[in-house]
Amino acid sequence: MNLKVALTYNLRRKVGWKGKLSQDFFAEFDDEDTVNTIADALETGGCDVKKIEADERVYGKLMKQKPQIVFNIAEGLRGESRESQLPALLEMLGIPYTGSGPLTLAIALDKGTTHRVLQSSKIPSPSFQVFSNAQKSLSRQLEFPLVVKPIGEGSSKGIWNDSLVRDDKNLRRKITQIIDTYHQSAIVEEFLPGREFTVGVIGNDEPRVLPIVEILLDKLPAGANPLYGYEAKWMWDTTEKPIQMFSCPQEYLIR
Repeated sequence: MNLKVALTYNLRRKVGWKGKLSQDFFAEFDDEDTVNTIADALETGGCDVKKIEADERVYGKLMKQKPQIVFNIAEGLRGESRESQLPALLEMLGIPYTGSGPLTLAIALDKGTTHRVLQSSKIPSPSFQVFSNAQKSLSRQLEFPLVVKPIGEGSSKGIWNDSLVRDDKNLRRKITQIIDTYHQSAIVEEFLPGREFTVGVIGNDEPRVLPIVEILLDKLPAGANPLYGYEAKWMWDTTEKPIQMFSCPQEYLIR
């Protein structure tokens, strides 16, 4: 008997949404091709896959399908803890799922809380300050250049080429823009120069490091700041001119 899997996701679309949206509002959601590719891969592995969009009706869909496990890539529709909403629902229903749990997802989406958790565990983390308004005095621990971000977004939402600021005037301008556009606090972090890597890990009891991906900041357009922000991730990184590169051969993976 094939494993009955529900693939939960949020689809990138604009139909049915009301109000003024930021240009990058749908960056976290997945397009239909991505969802179908994952479903095809699971079916190739012998799973019986049902695709379930994680909207306001997801509870009823899960109760109807009764999956044995959920492959979750849903981002959540709204709210400061949106990524944790579906995993919390699945835990209540007693359905196992892939990915992190509600607590981890809620903490990780809040950049300020993430910094505090890391620092309390003696894990190196950039100095930072949270701004609920642009008039707040800048901490003496922070020196320019600085990076300004929304405190509770993912997929590089709110991180643009001008998010790297080098003076107080542009700092205040960017903080104001973040607060007005995303209706949340801005977090200001010290800028860490150097090479940038993405490291994926799979597994629980015996975690395995997946191939390491380096962000080739030297491939950014001339004059661009060395940030893997929204333009770099969603506009400049193309098949013809890739910015990401697998930099670690399979045989050198840490086990």
